[in-house]
Amino acid sequence: MGKTYEGGVPLAEVVRSGFVEGGHRGSVVVLDATGATLAAAGDVTAPIFPRSASKPMQTIGMLRAGLALSDPTDLALVSASHAGEDFHLARVGALLDRAGLDASALHCPPDLPAGGAAREAVLRAGGGPSRVQMNCSGKHSGMLLTCGAAGWPRDGYWRPEHPLQQRLRATVEEFTGEPTAAVGVDGCGAPVLAVSLTGLAGAYLRLVDAEPGSAPRRVADAMRAHPEIVGGTQADDTRLMRGVPGLLAKIGAEGVFAVGLPGVGAVALKIDDGADRARMPVLVSALRRLGVDAPVLTEYAEVPLFGGGVPVGAIRPLW
Repeated sequence: MGKTYEGGVPLAEVVRSGFVEGGHRGSVVVLDATGATLAAAGDVTAPIFPRSASKPMQTIGMLRAGLALSDPTDLALVSASHAGEDFHLARVGALLDRAGLDASALHCPPDLPAGGAAREAVLRAGGGPSRVQMNCSGKHSGMLLTCGAAGWPRDGYWRPEHPLQQRLRATVEEFTGEPTAAVGVDGCGAPVLAVSLTGLAGAYLRLVDAEPGSAPRRVADAMRAHPEIVGGTQADDTRLMRGVPGLLAKIGAEGVFAVGLPGVGAVALKIDDGADRARMPVLVSALRRLGVDAPVLTEYAEVPLFGGGVPVGAIRPLW
């Protein structure tokens, strides 16, 4: 058995009314523009599940297998963890229509939109979960279209032994520079592949440094050009890509975040308890080690805590 993730170190603290009431442990790695490790904390060489931070690499694999999407917005959608807003759902529906399919062909489970406003709108209208609303429906639609283009059966397209998933695994291994340490089932039902945070950061650096017009560069450019498709109107990765020119960013479940900036470097992190609230202060601290600064980073440097409806503290980085 290979190395297992040992867990991280204290990366953020929770301060209320001047009193430290908690904290978050995790691991983070910062690579410079050459791919060398500039800084690291915790366990950055053992495998973790990147969850949806792997999606850009999976999209590259689909393009190489024959997925034909001329509109960069659709490439961004296949790489997305969308919020289930109306413009997301319309694009997923259009992708399925192109393949002559409907939502029943999707293997991802029925769900409510991930975005709070979109979820509330569905519930107010008396609606409920659906497969198209699930945040990975863009990726699954891309997988179905890829199977059609490559002549592979659509039945069981999500299974690890399917030719599609074998191709996507090879692509993830190519870009991370690592063999897959474990194969799991992601929340959407598709495979998730275990690699290290160092491998994940290296992959994002390779994406943003790829040759213009190549499959990796097309994916990176599409995501950066259409950040609202990638996450949603108010998603953290969307706001980062809007606020830092050239930045490629993608969140993953269980506290994962990966970013790459051409000519500057890359960061990958995991918060061990999966808390979303700790990701951004730690990421801001990591980006500042690369000399990156922007107003959006100042906004995310600390996450406010409230008491009685007013700010009384913050989650702030320790690293």
